[in-house]
Amino acid sequence: MDKRTAPVITTNLRGHMIEVPEVIRKATGIVILGKRIKSLIFSTDVAVIKNTNADAVMSVYPFTPQPIITQSLINASDVPVFCGVGGGTTTGKRVINLALDAEFKGAIGVVLNSPTKNEILSGVRDVIDIPIVVTVISEEDDIDARIGAGATILNVSGAKNTARIVRKIREKYPEFPIIATGGPTEESILETIEAGANAITYTPPSNTEIMKRLMDKYRGESIL
Repeated sequence: MDKRTAPVITTNLRGHMIEVPEVIRKATGIVILGKRIKSLIFSTDVAVIKNTNADAVMSVYPFTPQPIITQSLINASDVPVFCGVGGGTTTGKRVINLALDAEFKGAIGVVLNSPTKNEILSGVRDVIDIPIVVTVISEEDDIDARIGAGATILNVSGAKNTARIVRKIREKYPEFPIIATGGPTEESILETIEAGANAITYTPPSNTEIMKRLMDKYRGESIL
C-alpha cells in the first residue's frame, strides 16, 4: 500500500506556531497513560506553551518551584506537562510536597534536578502515582541507584556529551525510558535518537528572536 499523507488543518489566527523539528518523529516515543510522547518543548513561557505542536511540555525553571506557577503552566497547556519540583536549591520535604501538589494539579509527571538525593527521590516515589523524571548530566551519575530509588524516566542533559551518555545507559538498560536534549541541529537530534533516546526535548527560540523575525516580515510587507 502506498504511504498515505495525513491531512493538515490550520487557521489564519492559529497557524503561526513553534513547530518541533520533524526528525523527532523518528523516535519511538514513551507511552504514558495511553499517550505517546516523542517531543517535549522545554519552556515555562505560557505563550510558547499555548502555541506549539510538541507532544508535551517540560517546564523546569531556575527558581524555587511554586504551586501557582505549576497551576498556570498546566492551565495554559493543551498537552501533558512535566513539572519541575526542585531537588537542587529546593530540597527535603518541600520537594515531596511540591511533587504531590503537581500531581493533584494535573501534571503528567514531575522532574527532579540532578543534585536530588536518592532518599528524596524515594520519598517522592512513596507519595505520588505519576512518573518521576530524574535528570542525568554526566556519565559518572549512578544510574543503578537512581532506578533503585524510584526513577521512572531518565532525562539526559549532558550538552555535547548527551548522545554518548544515552548510548552508555542504553547498553545496560535496553528498555528503560530515556528523554534527552537533542541539540541545535537535526543531525544532533538524530544522533541522540540513534543512541537510544525515546523522546527529545526541544528548546524553542526566545520570544525576542520570534518577535524580531515577525517584525522583519512586517517591515518587508510594508515596503511592497
